[in-house]
Amino acid sequence: MRDHFLPAILATLVLIACEDKPAITRDSGAPTASAAPAASPVAAAPSASASATAPKPPPESVACQHVLVAYKGAKNAPDTVKRSKAEAKTRVDEVLVKAKAGADFADLAREYSDDVDAKERAGSAGKFKRPDRVKAFSDAAFALQVDGVSDVVETPFGFHVIKRNQ
Repeated sequence: MRDHFLPAILATLVLIACEDKPAITRDSGAPTASAAPAASPVAAAPSASASATAPKPPPESVACQHVLVAYKGAKNAPDTVKRSKAEAKTRVDEVLVKAKAGADFADLAREYSDDVDAKERAGSAGKFKRPDRVKAFSDAAFALQVDGVSDVVETPFGFHVIKRNQ
């Protein structure tokens, strides 16, 4: 029976701790303390501000752009790609430096990407859910903040630099 009340008791303690310090306001140039009403330990409920600080749940889907630098032997690499894996890594490192420096990501995709479809869409990988892409790509895209740029991500298709849009 005690375990049933534990969440309410913990929420009450958090609220009491938050309301323990009086608010200081300035009125006529002199600081004054305004007394906040005492929280009732039995009737207390989490406030809107308590839920505002709770971590946001992960998004179900994200939208991003990417630059794919493929190498000979990578999965689905176009026949025109003749570079070695080491050459591809050097090229993607160049993309990363430019992207992190603020270069227009769409321009980088058009210039460097070996993903023909994405290249035509300024690097857009569209909006997708986590299982829709290979794990390394999804993990990187979902870990980014909006407008964030990933480090180099290696997948069976080659090397990517990813920018999250939504």
